[in-house]
Amino acid sequence: MISMRKRENPIDAKQPEWYYFPWKVFKRVQRGPKTEQKVKRTLCGRAQSFFMGGSSMHLKSVVMDDKTMKRTLVRMSHEIIERYHGVEDVVLIGIRRRGVPLARTISQIIQQVEDVTIPVGELDITHYRDDLTLVKEKPEIHESVFPFEVTNKRVVLVDDVIYTGRTCRAAIEAVFRKGRPASIALAVMVDRGHRELPIKPDFVGKNIPTSKNEVISVRLREFDGETNVAILERD
Repeated sequence: MISMRKRENPIDAKQPEWYYFPWKVFKRVQRGPKTEQKVKRTLCGRAQSFFMGGSSMHLKSVVMDDKTMKRTLVRMSHEIIERYHGVEDVVLIGIRRRGVPLARTISQIIQQVEDVTIPVGELDITHYRDDLTLVKEKPEIHESVFPFEVTNKRVVLVDDVIYTGRTCRAAIEAVFRKGRPASIALAVMVDRGHRELPIKPDFVGKNIPTSKNEVISVRLREFDGETNVAILERD
């Protein structure tokens, strides 16, 4: 069981309560250059079990590896260029957390192709969630970063997975609070289905049909130490 009692953590003492767990986990991890990475992976699994109501998850399959994801992002970048016949007035906004590094990667690829720098913003949609009071009594809110005006821009929202569509709805509302864009499009690495709102992504890395008993895990090197997409299934 996860210990809900807050403890001082040598990696990061500012983590939320579910991050903390009995010290015996540290004893099972041999110290070395990859210690922090191994501990964070353990924490990710513990937290995931906690949020799934205490049920455990097991790996069902890895559907995209590092190379496949890179090729997919290159394709999506070219699709964005083709959609807008260039990149004039195009801006990218990554939805925290994993949408941000994906947006930056797309921006870098477009720069290599078009020799134009596409600005990237960071969006925290916490304030605009329709289930805010159900998620946490005091949710952690990060500052959104918009190094540009969104008015009259062609905004491309970037996220890792689209599921019910509620995150995208919240993101669209957040963008309109900043200005009136010429258009808003959505780019996602994975579309897993089960939409609850009439929202469809414009640029999709991969469509992966799933059951509601499954979870799509998009792992990025910036957060997880490796890059892949896996399907997890609840026991």
